[in-house]
Amino acid sequence: MSENLKLSNQVCFPVYTLAKEVINLYRPMLKDLDLTYPQYLVMLVLWESGEQHVSEIGCKLHLDSGTLTPLLKRLEQKKLIERNRNKNDERIVQISLTPSGKKMYEKAECIPDQMASSFNIPINQLQELKEIIEQILIQINK
Repeated sequence: MSENLKLSNQVCFPVYTLAKEVINLYRPMLKDLDLTYPQYLVMLVLWESGEQHVSEIGCKLHLDSGTLTPLLKRLEQKKLIERNRNKNDERIVQISLTPSGKKMYEKAECIPDQMASSFNIPINQLQELKEIIEQILIQINK
C-alpha cells in the first residue's frame, strides 16, 4: 500500500476531526444560549459589525444564501434579529440585532475564554494554529 494513501498520513483527517471536536465543545455552552454553532457564528458577525446585509454575512461566514436564510429565520423566530428589506432595493435584506440579541452578547462574552481553556494548550500555540489555518485558507481561496 502506498504511504500517501494511509489515513495516518493525511492532513485532512486530523483537521476534520478537530473541527468536529471543537464544535462538540461549543455545544454545552451554546445550549445555555439556545444557539446552534452556525447561529452563534451569525451572532458573532452581528455583535462585531452591527447591521449587515445577508450577502455580507454570507461572505464573512463563507455560507450561501440557501444555508444562511434558514439560520436567519430561526434567529428571527427567537427574537434575536430582525430581517428588513431595503426600501430602495427589495432584493437586499438587512439583518440587525434586536434588544434581546444585543443583550445576549453579555452572556456569550465568556465563551472564547472557556473554549481556550478547554483545549488545555498555551494560548500562543492556539494563535499559531489559527494563523497557519488562515494561511492555508488564503492559498486555497486564491
